Amino acid sequence: MTTHTPIRVAILGAGGVGLACAAVLAHKGHAPVLWARHDAAVQAIRAQGVQAQGALEGRFPVLVDSDLATVVEHAAVILLTLPANGRRVLFDRLLPMIRPGQTLIISGDLSLGGSYLHRRLMAAGIEADVAAWSTTAVMGRRLAAHQVQIGGIRPVGPMAVLPVSAQNRALAVCTELFGPGFTAAGPLAILMGNLNPPVHMANALCNITRIEKAEAWGNYDGITPAVARLIEDLDRERLELASRCGLTVRSVRQHFHRSFDLPDTLTLAEMAAELHRRRRGAPPGPTSLATRFLTEDLPFGVWPMIRAAQLLGVHLPLHEAGLTLLSSLCGQDFAAANDLIDDCGLDEILARPAAEN
Repeated sequence: MTTHTPIRVAILGAGGVGLACAAVLAHKGHAPVLWARHDAAVQAIRAQGVQAQGALEGRFPVLVDSDLATVVEHAAVILLTLPANGRRVLFDRLLPMIRPGQTLIISGDLSLGGSYLHRRLMAAGIEADVAAWSTTAVMGRRLAAHQVQIGGIRPVGPMAVLPVSAQNRALAVCTELFGPGFTAAGPLAILMGNLNPPVHMANALCNITRIEKAEAWGNYDGITPAVARLIEDLDRERLELASRCGLTVRSVRQHFHRSFDLPDTLTLAEMAAELHRRRRGAPPGPTSLATRFLTEDLPFGVWPMIRAAQLLGVHLPLHEAGLTLLSSLCGQDFAAANDLIDDCGLDEILARPAAEN
């Protein structure tokens, strides 16, 4: 439990990550308030609290409401956990409710959403800090409206803070809430350092019939040696693009090693097999083409990488091929589904010195 003054945190989104963050913050003695859009979820959480199992066990009474303005009104921190394909609508709806001095955290930034939000705040003359995390601090899978399986609490690592002058302040807030492990980075480093989209793209592409037929399969079990080779080839494209921008980001094997405490002597396929064994098949692989592996990671993770490369005159053949193939397989244009990238100032960000990115 924290010995400091509890911080009121509005958590926007009552999915797996939102519920897990609420449980962790309540456990630490803070005051999370959940925004849930459906009355059934509001009633379940009010009646039974957030029930967590896994890395954190217990029942945690948490305030919850379906009215967005009520949830954010008295919050010092606003933590956004909604999927990327719902963020622009939420950002625009939230803007008139934001007060100067609040800290807005994007849990797992995608498609430079933090830059989009900061640009909107500046245009509205609102002085608020935006912290865009490279990943989520808590891994959560919702089991029911009020129940969550917490896979682990991990150090987030890099996060982009806007304005840059607010870095120390935002780092202090995030550390107080979730513990040490945060470091300052620029928005481009967050974009280039995001490993989930290419990993999920390769896993979904190579297991597409399992997903379409709703078969039961383990997510990490799907990363066979052949799939791991594709992931590492995609990783080389990402690392080379980051290097072109003057950035050094984690490799996929470094990510697995640090995030899951796996020996760095293992191959990627061996790491995935070990995770599958440790977690007894959890988490399950997706069982619908509506999975976020496709609807979120392709438009808001893979396409921004390709778009950044295009602006720099760089070719990412495997990223481009994966996006094209999955768009064909799913019968939709995933690049066109991104409603953030054209309004986040990507060309301006790419033109900055490497030290600012």
